[in-house]
Amino acid sequence: MNAYLIYRTMYLECTCSQISIEKWKQKMKNSRPLNYGWLVRRIKKQLPLLYKELCLEFYNPWENQCRVNRDYYILVHSAIEYFIRKR
Repeated sequence: MNAYLIYRTMYLECTCSQISIEKWKQKMKNSRPLNYGWLVRRIKKQLPLLYKELCLEFYNPWENQCRVNRDYYILVHSAIEYFIRKR
């Protein structure tokens, strides 16, 4: 069971303000829209500190801009993209 939990854990790798535009394009490549509610529930469960720090229980006007690709969940909050790495 522990091996499964370690495998399924995700972590915040960076935000768009911490990387170059070239890295940003690479991280956004092949991304598609993602259901915001689903992502927030997953963050609440697996990254509770991030959930609390971003106050994700409140309305987010950027919720329709969240995305996903093979490597990342991309949460958009306060006009900042949070690149959450899948494991």
